[in-house]
Amino acid sequence: MVREIAPPDTGLAFAAMRALRTDLADEAAFVRHVDEVQRPEGYRLVGVFAEGTPRAVAVAGFRVAHSLSWGRFLYVDDLSTLPEARRLGHGRALLDWLSTEGRRLGCGQLHLDAGVGPERGDAHRLYLNAGLVISAHHFARLLPAGD
Repeated sequence: MVREIAPPDTGLAFAAMRALRTDLADEAAFVRHVDEVQRPEGYRLVGVFAEGTPRAVAVAGFRVAHSLSWGRFLYVDDLSTLPEARRLGHGRALLDWLSTEGRRLGCGQLHLDAGVGPERGDAHRLYLNAGLVISAHHFARLLPAGD
């Protein structure tokens, strides 16, 4: 079952999110950050819940935004599945839910950035099989704190 995860249930997403965001060490800090920093900026969570499991086995974090190049779009910040729940259709179910939600919200496009490397091949196949295309390169630079 796919359903949105709203406060006070944010912690139900922690284990699945940690499979992707391995630097997350503390569930309470995760909940606080999502609920106090990201949600006020429009971030939402949706999860897949397997029968008999209280916590999500797969999650997506997303937001709606606007840009001159894409218009109104849905951006997927995070898409993660517990290792033991992979290859069972949960990621595809989330992408389908996100596409439906994007259309419902008047978005013309869905976007996500994907990390690269040999360990990301399964995720890339999922995205391509779900109809996403590689449309850009994403460039980044760390900005050191000022003096």
